[in-house]
Amino acid sequence: MSEFRERDLPPGRHHLLREHLLTEIRQSKAVPAAAPKKKSQRRWFRPALIAGAVAAAVAAGVIVASPFGGQSAQAAPSAETVRMLKEIAAAAERQPVQKDIRDDQFVYIRSKGGYLGVGGDGPAKLDPVHPREFWQSVDGRHGDVIHEPLHDLDMERFDPDIGPGEPLPESATNYRNLEKLPTDPVNMLDWLHKVSEGGESEDQNTFVLVGDLSLESLMPPKQAAALYLAAAKIPGVKLIDDVTDADGRHGVAIARENDGERQELIFDKETKQFLGERQVATEDTQGFEKGDVVGRSAVLERVVVDKAGKRPRD
Repeated sequence: MSEFRERDLPPGRHHLLREHLLTEIRQSKAVPAAAPKKKSQRRWFRPALIAGAVAAAVAAGVIVASPFGGQSAQAAPSAETVRMLKEIAAAAERQPVQKDIRDDQFVYIRSKGGYLGVGGDGPAKLDPVHPREFWQSVDGRHGDVIHEPLHDLDMERFDPDIGPGEPLPESATNYRNLEKLPTDPVNMLDWLHKVSEGGESEDQNTFVLVGDLSLESLMPPKQAAALYLAAAKIPGVKLIDDVTDADGRHGVAIARENDGERQELIFDKETKQFLGERQVATEDTQGFEKGDVVGRSAVLERVVVDKAGKRPRD
């Protein structure tokens, strides 16, 4: 069975892949699939996260059918949820902007986490929490670098799949592209709808992309504010009072449930800054019970540096 690499997926499909992994576990089936074509955007990389039918379906943008039926309509966020997202947006907009960011620089993101994965015909298991470092090109035209020893990534470089002078895709999540995004929530939501993909639920695709952008990109303050105000317009989004990230930090979570899994975006209770994320099973599946954590992360540092591979403390 060929290895499937999540970094090959465009933004907005990564959490959806994990959701459909749970469906695949329920069905206990697997069929061979060819490796998907590489994409320019590289997010959290968990080698051999899943193989077979789910990999083929997600890579192709096709839905994996759930034995529990289709998506049901979800309610609009409560007034309390909207109020919290407004506070999160206001805190994001107040963040200082690093001046004179150059195109040849990199956004350095140090984090830790562990996600559900399977390899070959083995059982699904939750990776231990482990360190990860990511250097994302500011202009999207210089090779990103990932250091994640648990998955045999030793300062591995991934060059963009574009030629000289070719435009970046509209869905690119590098800093320069994010600077061009709308600063009002309505148009931001339109952009999220347009570029997110991967599942049958447009609302879930959109929420997934909000999480991807929060986790491993550098959002300019005005666009970050618009992002969280847009999230307040997604049906099914709700507030959870107390959630713990992969570093043991407590925070409030903006969450959404879809297809047997709840994705939680965790924010500091006082500063309203993004801490990390968590995925929790909301149904019993083969090998997992309702309430089991099937993924967690924590962002520990996010800063612009001069070179890929350079750390702020170097």
